Formats: sequence, structure tokens, C-alpha cells
Amino acid sequence: MAEEYSVDDPTQLLEASSEFANYPGVQNDASAHEFLVHFPLPVIRNALQTKADVPGLENTLVDVLESIFKTRYGASLIPQYMPFIQVGLTANSQNVKALACKTVTRLLESVNDYAVSAHLIIDNNIYPLLIDCLINGNEQVTTLATEAIAKIAGSPAGIDIVFPADANEATHLGKLASQCSSLGRVRILALIVKLFSVSHHVASVVSKSNLLGLFEAEINLNDTLATLNVMELLYELSEIKHGRVFLSTSTLMQLLSSIIINQSMDLILRSRAMIISGRLLSNGNYILSDESSAKTVVSAIDIILSSSEIHDTD
Repeated sequence: MAEEYSVDDPTQLLEASSEFANYPGVQNDASAHEFLVHFPLPVIRNALQTKADVPGLENTLVDVLESIFKTRYGASLIPQYMPFIQVGLTANSQNVKALACKTVTRLLESVNDYAVSAHLIIDNNIYPLLIDCLINGNEQVTTLATEAIAKIAGSPAGIDIVFPADANEATHLGKLASQCSSLGRVRILALIVKLFSVSHHVASVVSKSNLLGLFEAEINLNDTLATLNVMELLYELSEIKHGRVFLSTSTLMQLLSSIIINQSMDLILRSRAMIISGRLLSNGNYILSDESSAKTVVSAIDIILSSSEIHDTD
């Protein structure tokens, strides 16, 4: 079977792929079908695995596959070729990884039965591979993996995949954050911010999973850069409606107030903490369950605004 789909001379494939990829219009079901009649998906997969050193071939095939999977016909083939996605998510090429992440998202968009798509994700071990792409991929792959994971979480049958009940599960975001590098932790925090934007229900699950505590744990008063990264993510979270709802009721409010009044901290961090707190306390967003938290934050902001240190830095 492997020999049947092997590519000895990739010249013809490269020429046909270049013509298809450079077509000035939008490819349709008919053109996608015609291309795959001549070059079936297993042939393309074999070429990506064995002929990646051929100049231009990999990038061209990636463009071709992206166009094909955007058609209804191409999308209908994805469930039959889940091993294709597996190979892509574990490829050495970042371009191929990016394509595989996009294909997962396309799968979730095109399959109307949430249970079916969830089973495909589970049965083919796709979610752990997406997590690896999130943590270890380049910036583009990380972004695309984040989008795919958010799509999974947004489906009724997929939310349990992203939020396993067992905190010791290998793919639990809290466990992953405790085991990966500082860059990996920041990427997981960014994923959590993204998940808050999916829906109120998903945001509620994030909150109940105590994942906001990861932001608190990452704030290091002795590491300005690390803390600034977290503060930027908290700022993004404060811009999301569902994020504001749960952020304002968390113990992060007390932490923000402590940063604001801590004169030993970088003024940039304290200013960012004020902005985030102000957004949470603004009209329409004031939903704090603990009134003392609001008073503490307001008092902290008042102290720093009335102090001479801000005026001295102008």
C-alpha cells in the first residue's frame, strides 16, 4: 500500500500543485475532486513525508491542501483521513503543523454532529497533539492550535476533552502549566484567555476549574518581565465580557490592589494593574461579589494617584 502511494518523481506533482495553488479564483468542489483523482491524499501525504527536500514542494502542497479542505468536498474527506492530521501535527515542519491545526478547525466547522467530531478527536488522539503544538510550535502554529482548541471547547461534546474532570490528567491545563517552560506557561495562559471568549458556559467551566489561579501563581514580584507578560494577558481578559465577569469575582482583585500600592514594583506594572482594575470597576462591569475587594482596589488606586511618584515620572 505504501509503495502504491509513493512518489518517485515529484516533478509532475509539483507542476500540477503549483498550477492549482496559483489559480486566481476560488477552488470549488469540482476542481478539488479533479485534483485528488490524479493525486489522492495518501500520495500527497507520502510526498510531504519523503520529498520535503524538493524545493518548493512542501509549501505548494500545503497551499493546495488548505484550498481543498476549504471546499465542501474536501472537508467531507477529513473524517476519513484523521491519520493524515496526526502525521501533520507531529511533523517536523512548522508549515505542515500549521496546516494540520487549520484542518482540525475545518473539521469542527464542517461536521454538524458534535458527538461525531468529538469521537474523531478522541479516537485519533488529536487533542494531546494540539497541546504539544500549542506549547512547542512557532508563533503561527501556537495561534492556530489555540483556535482549534477553542473550537473543541465550544462544542457541547468537546468541552470535556479540554476540561478533564481529573486534575491529574496529563492534558489538564493546570498540570501542563506546572510542568512546562515559562514560555509554555504563558502560552497556556493565553489559551485560557481565549477560552473565556468562547461563551459564558465555557468561561464558567474555566473559572470552576480554578485556572485563574495560574495567573496568580505566575506573577513573580522579583521578575518584572514575567509579571508584565501576565499583566498583559489579564488586560486582554478584562476586555472580554465573560472574562470580566469571573475576573472581578476572583482573588486576583486583591492581588491587583497589592501590586498598585507596592512602591517597590515597576511603575509600568502598577499602572497596568490600575488600568485592569479600572476596567473591572467601570460602569456596567461592577459585579464584584465582595464589596471589600472593590473598596481595597479603589483605595489603592487613590493612594498611587495622590502620591508624588507618578507626578515625578511625568
